[in-house]
Amino acid sequence: MSHTLRDPYEEAKKQLKESIEILGLTDEVYEILAAPERLIRVRIPVKMDDGSVKVFTGWRSQHNSALGPYKGGVRYHPDVHEHEVIALSMWMTWKNSLAQLPYGGGKGGIKVDPHKLSPGELERLSRKYFELISKVVGIDEDIPAPDVYTNPQTMAWYMDEYSRLKGFHAFGVVTGKPLLLGGLYTRIISTGHGTAVAAAEAAKKIFGGVEGRTVSIQGFGNAGQYAALSLKEMGAIIVAVSDSRGGVYNPKGIDVEKLIKIKRETGSVLNYEDAEKFSSKDPLYVDADILVPAALENQITAENADKIKAKIIAEAANGPTTPDGEEILTKKGIVVIPDILANAGGVIVSHIEWVNNRMGGWLKEEEVKARLEEKMTHNFHAVWDFWQNKLDTEKYNMRAAAYALAVKRVYDAMKLRGWI
Repeated sequence: MSHTLRDPYEEAKKQLKESIEILGLTDEVYEILAAPERLIRVRIPVKMDDGSVKVFTGWRSQHNSALGPYKGGVRYHPDVHEHEVIALSMWMTWKNSLAQLPYGGGKGGIKVDPHKLSPGELERLSRKYFELISKVVGIDEDIPAPDVYTNPQTMAWYMDEYSRLKGFHAFGVVTGKPLLLGGLYTRIISTGHGTAVAAAEAAKKIFGGVEGRTVSIQGFGNAGQYAALSLKEMGAIIVAVSDSRGGVYNPKGIDVEKLIKIKRETGSVLNYEDAEKFSSKDPLYVDADILVPAALENQITAENADKIKAKIIAEAANGPTTPDGEEILTKKGIVVIPDILANAGGVIVSHIEWVNNRMGGWLKEEEVKARLEEKMTHNFHAVWDFWQNKLDTEKYNMRAAAYALAVKRVYDAMKLRGWI
């Protein structure tokens, strides 16, 4: 995830400034929220398989804890940098606030290309990183989770290392764990399924329902696949799908289960036969009612926003729409369900996993899924109502409403605690 074009931290501060203005809050509130409460940078020495020692840099940014312990993923990527980690921790504060979870925002990262490390090197790196930040994380302090190029196995190493250091089984110190160690199956489907629920709620507002509506999906990893499956189950017709190698289009509809099987067996959707082939970006321009960008950031820009025909965009990916791209979409009357609302399914189920760990594994998967759906539906309507009733809809779009509502909740919590 490269941010060579613009500084994500500057962008995050700009969004915060707009929310502060919408809410009529003071500069002091901006000053408190514009920087993390704590930023940790660690040097991680790792013994490599050839006997040499390599030193990696890692971070943990703890942005705000007014609503509860910090919560957010850890990413392993060669382009990770301090400003990115800070920005992501700020966005997690808003995402958790918007989802009405008892969490503040946190984020971690290690500057590394994980594909160049052996499994043993990766494990030693992960354990050492968690050991170095172990004094500032904890079940009630900061609860990391998977992000870019980290997964349930990484979380198992974190949890085991932390438990070893503390002398007790700390299952709840991380979420997104393997099922055997207190993880939940619903966590796997949560981002895509949550996005589908949000898209369906928007479809009720705009079209009167999601049934029979056409959907185009850019990106067919975990989020894209489960969004496609869930929307199909709700009665929508998936007409276009792409991955990094290219895409397929069939206006009559695509067999989603068959497509997922082909993707898993051959590595690309391009091997699906009953469809027209096109490039990775083309699903953005298809004549469909709903567009789900589930690939990388910065996909919808000032250059291509004009070509988009969908009436609803549900952001399963993080930051797929640039601010100047969104201006064009807003003028066209396209409703964008922003990422901090649409893809919050992951952190919602992370919260349920955390609660379940603390209760000793009490919940059934169907309860978890029902809670996820209820929460996504509730959150969508909270943002929609705030947007329609409290803001000038001519001037502000749904993203502005989502950020303002999230910032307002954090501000209210800080005020109740006597911080301001």
